[in-house]
Amino acid sequence: MKSLIIGGSGFVGSKLITELGKSNCLIFDKRPSAFFNEITTIGNVCDREALRFSSEISEVVLLAAEHRDDVSPTSLYYDVNVKGTRNVLDAMDEAGIKRLVFTSSVAIYGLNKENPDENHPQNPFNHYGKSKWQAEEVIKEWYEKDPTGKSVTIIRPTVIFGERNRGNVYNLLKQISSGKFMMVGNGQNKKSMAYVGNVVAFIKDRSTKSELGYHVFNYADKPDFNMLELVSQVEKEMNISLPKQKIPYWLGMIAGYAFDTMAWLLRKKFSISAVRVKKFCATTQFDATKVRSVFEPPYTLGDGLGKTLEYEFINPKKDDVLFYTE
Repeated sequence: MKSLIIGGSGFVGSKLITELGKSNCLIFDKRPSAFFNEITTIGNVCDREALRFSSEISEVVLLAAEHRDDVSPTSLYYDVNVKGTRNVLDAMDEAGIKRLVFTSSVAIYGLNKENPDENHPQNPFNHYGKSKWQAEEVIKEWYEKDPTGKSVTIIRPTVIFGERNRGNVYNLLKQISSGKFMMVGNGQNKKSMAYVGNVVAFIKDRSTKSELGYHVFNYADKPDFNMLELVSQVEKEMNISLPKQKIPYWLGMIAGYAFDTMAWLLRKKFSISAVRVKKFCATTQFDATKVRSVFEPPYTLGDGLGKTLEYEFINPKKDDVLFYTE
């Protein structure tokens, strides 16, 4: 019996299949896999007719999502993340599959929350977070309709980083490692982060358990760094020294809105935007006590940062396999 990894051609999926073993997995994705194309079926979760699961599948790991913060039109978040989830669940019912691991997001809690745990009220501030929460509600309704024999794990990871990933953490590490980085805000805001090697190890741990029921976990590697501590860690790993001046938050937001205006006028995307400045200066700290009570990650947060910096900047590896996430 095999695990079907929906969205398995992406960053987390590629790492997960390496962890689980190619012979134990199948991929369903709208894009070919750079590493495992021989086990990949091309399709879209929005196409219900394309979701026909074979009898050798015992479990679904649903990673597929619209998650970048610049998706247009915004209806795509709901088409993929909500309707797509419903399509997957309908296909699972059709095939008699009762085991699901779903990657949601801590974005469902919103910004500047005080270390929310899994029971914290939901208050998403963007379409991604709203659509992920709606997807969770769809899954909960599916589970409660007939819980007999079902195993559901909802994982709410914070921002995931690692080798080959081109997301917000990579962009931040690139800026810091260039030596031209300047802090926006006072740098005291804490950032929960998750190294991809630990995330896939936890998914593997959950998918190999025979535990029934409905389970929800935040995922973050601890202890959290504030921005000053993160910069200091990178300075140490890279053996560099950065300017100590700070840009006031209000000035950073003005610059973000200016770039938003230019992006609209020029129909071009920029790496700086108001929402990215807001997210950079926000406290994004999440309680991961529950997951640490059942799982011991193989890497520390410092290990993950060190491995990523080594791969990307200290002794950079050059190939064409990169994953652009946000």
